[in-house]
Amino acid sequence: MNDAFLELSRAGIPVMAISGNHDSSDRLAFGSELLQLGGVHLHTSLHQNREPVVLEDEHGPVSFHLIPYIEPAEARAAFDKKITTHDEAYRAIVEDIEERFDMNERHVLIGHAFIQGGMESDSEERLTMLGGTPYIDAELLRPFTYVALGHLHQPQQVGHPHIRYSGSPLKYSFSEVNHRKSVTVVQIEEDVSIESRPLVPRKDLEIVEGFFTELMKGHAADRVENYLNIRLLDEGEILDPVGQLRTIYPNILHLERKSTSGVFIEEEVAKVREKRNKSPLEVVEDYYQLVKEEELTEGKKRVIQEVLEEVRTSEKER
Repeated sequence: MNDAFLELSRAGIPVMAISGNHDSSDRLAFGSELLQLGGVHLHTSLHQNREPVVLEDEHGPVSFHLIPYIEPAEARAAFDKKITTHDEAYRAIVEDIEERFDMNERHVLIGHAFIQGGMESDSEERLTMLGGTPYIDAELLRPFTYVALGHLHQPQQVGHPHIRYSGSPLKYSFSEVNHRKSVTVVQIEEDVSIESRPLVPRKDLEIVEGFFTELMKGHAADRVENYLNIRLLDEGEILDPVGQLRTIYPNILHLERKSTSGVFIEEEVAKVREKRNKSPLEVVEDYYQLVKEEELTEGKKRVIQEVLEEVRTSEKER
């Protein structure tokens, strides 16, 4: 990323970037004002009266509103109002923009959030669900000329054609094996035109299924250099199957065998994965109900939400 920013800056091409839910906003903020002198605009925090990055063309100004990933507490502090959910946070952000700027002009929102209706994969870290939901209503973002989003790894539009996730440039888990990665090219003139340009990796992710003897012939994968999840259909014992298969397919990342029930082990742990994807509040609710044999009251939920939110915010600041 450093090399890319440097080359773009040298070429005089403005760069706009925001921090995401995996980033430390404080660490990324270091030197951001110096970067701005080189045309690299890196926004990592939310504050009152934040100004957009404004670029000009023959049709006039285009305002880019850079909204990094935030917790509801950060929006509550910035706008000094009761905000407990991600949706309420974005509602406050959009209302603030609409109050201060003429939305008949061209405005682009760049954000990191989970828009309701977006398609997930196993790769994304589930956002906090303090207050009940991490989702944001797509209708909130409809007034913008274009909305460029990060978080979900699959390229997609959500709600409206101009509200889009570009997706991740590479596949980060086998749940993304059928994703078609791309770069979204947007032309904003009097009208908006959107084009997706495919990204084809040198080594792709692939799931291969078959019997050991057939796999050893070397024709099972599209390319033997691909990163593979191999599902063996054999029921008997095989001596060092991974070692033997790697003589043909050097980049095996995962190998599955059938269990005695006849299904793949990976499928048997689906319930475990479901539990792993539960929010912290849901985990506490399940534990409380198991121990106390009663459900959490709304009052106790609010207290737990506040504690979890404080922990989450403190972890981001490290």
